[in-house]
Amino acid sequence: MFDLSGKVALVTGAGQGGGAGIAEALAAQGALVGVNDLVLERAEATVAGITKAGGRAEPIAFDITDVEAVAAGIARFDGPVDILVNNAGIPEGMRTAQFREMDRSEWNLYIDLNIYGSLQCVAAVIDGMCERGWGRIIQISSGAGRTGLSLGISLYGASKSGVEGFVRHLSQEVARDGVTANSIALGLMEPKAGPDVTSAMARRVPVGRLGLPADVGAAVVYVASEEAAWLTGQTINLNGGATML
Repeated sequence: MFDLSGKVALVTGAGQGGGAGIAEALAAQGALVGVNDLVLERAEATVAGITKAGGRAEPIAFDITDVEAVAAGIARFDGPVDILVNNAGIPEGMRTAQFREMDRSEWNLYIDLNIYGSLQCVAAVIDGMCERGWGRIIQISSGAGRTGLSLGISLYGASKSGVEGFVRHLSQEVARDGVTANSIALGLMEPKAGPDVTSAMARRVPVGRLGLPADVGAAVVYVASEEAAWLTGQTINLNGGATML
């Protein structure tokens, strides 16, 4: 069950955190994984871990907001992409700020990455998936795209809402071609912070802990599998029970 042998996957933003967990999980199920990251060294570190565990992976460094770089990066990858996981979603230098305090130049950071970046990756692989009659588009989203928060992440949340809407429409357009498209909206994830911060955040989650990269990887493996062929156009909330929309 959930065997991905013979499948080729591309995971964006997979040099660290949840993206690395996704790449590791897909490789463990037999997929050849393209590990994308903005920074080559981070992608290589994830690949090294996968290779050590007996999996197959290749580092592919490119900026998903650059349409030409996306096309060139995917062209260098060994094999047509069967599974695309749009995981890259946090702009370099992201800061929390109330909308009224943001300069207009900051808006594009979120729209370019979460909407145009995701669309460009989809556009690069979707025709091949439809022609072969099998494919999986998996968009990593956030609870911030579905719930209003006062944390100062309004543009981030708006960009996630927008790309979720695109995925729902895309799922209907390609369903008869054997391609599914779904989003996974993440809740609070384990941060790179001290135990005091982590424990305080964990108290807000019904299951009593924050999300881990392995949690995201396991969910993606299911959505990417043959067993999930009847699942499309959905947004799955992966958040420890924090929200149930």
